[in-house]
Amino acid sequence: MRCLLKVSIPVETGNATISDGSLGKTIESILADLKPEAAYFAADNGKRTGLIFFDLKDASQIPAVAEPWFLAFDAHVEFHPAMSLEDLKKATPGIEKAVKNYHRMAHAKAA
Repeated sequence: MRCLLKVSIPVETGNATISDGSLGKTIESILADLKPEAAYFAADNGKRTGLIFFDLKDASQIPAVAEPWFLAFDAHVEFHPAMSLEDLKKATPGIEKAVKNYHRMAHAKAA
């Protein structure tokens, strides 16, 4: 399953790893093991944040994916299932069924 891994590095830890020269090398090493589809980096809520898309084959992989970030950076880690456009197209029948079965129920309760 495609997942979005959101990794937020505390400012103090990020500053320390930039100062000692290990931030980039450590991130490169973690990503080399993970082999993500894509990885982007930005500031989010005042923290250095990675947005990493990768294939989670089994839930048992979660510790192996998260622990390097915890151990290296004291990072906050979140996993979010993610879909491609093709996945979304395949989901259309399920969405349509939910709309048919439940959309009117929500409007009836609101009235």
